[in-house]
Amino acid sequence: MSRKVYVDVTAQFDTDGKITPLSITWEDGHEYEIDKVMDVCRAASLKVGGVGIRYTCRICNKQTYLFLEENKWFVEGK
Repeated sequence: MSRKVYVDVTAQFDTDGKITPLSITWEDGHEYEIDKVMDVCRAASLKVGGVGIRYTCRICNKQTYLFLEENKWFVEGK
């Protein structure tokens, strides 16, 4: 069963208000750099529920969805 895993995110904010996540810190404290942000759109998490801004990211050569929901970041965990 999948669950929401809330993570700390280091992000860059530009002068236009655009948010670019740079890294996430997993619940065990391990930090993962985001290699690339491939897409940003408003979407729902079909696995764990919730709606927000979905960032399609590449982390350690794997595609991952990172969600920003009401000022909290989460990923879909197992």
